[in-house]
Amino acid sequence: MTDRVVLAYSGGLDTSVGIGWLQDATGKEVIALAVDVGQGGENMDDIRQRALDCGAVEAIVVDAKDEFANDFVMPALKANALYQKRYPLVSALSRPVIAKHLARVARELGADSVSHGCTGKGNDQVRFESAVAALAPELSSIAPIRDLALTRDKAIVYAEEKGLPIKQSKKNSYSIDKNVWGRTVETGPLEDPWAAPLDDVWEYTQNPDHGLAAEDVTITFTEGIPTAINGASVTPLEAIAQLNTLAGAHGVGRVDIMEDRLVGIKSREIYEVPAALTLINAHEELENLVLERDLGRYKRKLEADWANLVYDGLWFSDLKSSLDAFFEHSQKHVSGDVRVNLFAGQAVVTGRQSAQSLYDFDLATYDTGDTFDQSHAKGFIELWSLPSKISAKRNATS
Repeated sequence: MTDRVVLAYSGGLDTSVGIGWLQDATGKEVIALAVDVGQGGENMDDIRQRALDCGAVEAIVVDAKDEFANDFVMPALKANALYQKRYPLVSALSRPVIAKHLARVARELGADSVSHGCTGKGNDQVRFESAVAALAPELSSIAPIRDLALTRDKAIVYAEEKGLPIKQSKKNSYSIDKNVWGRTVETGPLEDPWAAPLDDVWEYTQNPDHGLAAEDVTITFTEGIPTAINGASVTPLEAIAQLNTLAGAHGVGRVDIMEDRLVGIKSREIYEVPAALTLINAHEELENLVLERDLGRYKRKLEADWANLVYDGLWFSDLKSSLDAFFEHSQKHVSGDVRVNLFAGQAVVTGRQSAQSLYDFDLATYDTGDTFDQSHAKGFIELWSLPSKISAKRNATS
């Protein structure tokens, strides 16, 4: 029986050439797997046919848009996940769902290995292979660009020699990855950290200075998940898609960051994440209204740990799963409405309400009717500051 390998297939030059390159180098039959996570662009049926035309023995398309939004993006939202406090883990979230289907298809079709189109200096190679190792440890991983010396120049020559159905225009100066949660842009002119992004970098967002009038949007959350936009019920996928359009029109979600890659190098990255940043801003502010203080404080400490684990490719690790359980429990009371003002590149929360609110007007007001007993404050401060007072006396005599 001929060995088989399942290739994560994007339809682009590298993975298209990678089909034949893998066959030539390993003797394995190649099964192409294209996973739709809301990246848009070409018709998935066209991508499937291209894989077959490039020599795949089988080509499979999986519509994972709702799965991605429900099972991968929503946990990130509950964790308010931002790597280095700014990056909403766009690519990092899509890799484990793709890896999940790679492992599943490999097992179902009797393959002994999986493959991806990553280079040796990026994060995604780690994310794919670590996820597959956790899900199907019997499978090996092959990276044609990294392991089999497939360079872009070689890919172009190979495609021409084999007559592969790949249209080659002039090389795009950027490397781009997209899904419904956002868009990643790197390389080309962006490799100079001092160079400002050119207008051709942006796709999901309009220029924040284009003069569009401010717009309010109300997001309804139910236990941490967006369930309505401006009063109309939505699925998580629909909420993200609608807010990408609404917030993107106002230039919300442009991120320019010097990023610390897992492999130890720094990289300049551009992200467009209008829905992601709008939802995280709104969700975090609703939590501020409904979470008890110590729970909110502790959760914020763990949010960075969760983001680091996912960025580092450890989606299926025990620690990440345990943190998921904590975050899921924390969302029990995170239900209510948040009003966000979209204007000139900003998504600013201007109102929040919830039946689970811990805000008590009678305790908070400074007007007549205040129920807060201020006479208790003096004794509270005496006890609160007592350790500091005792320590200060000791230090004064030492």
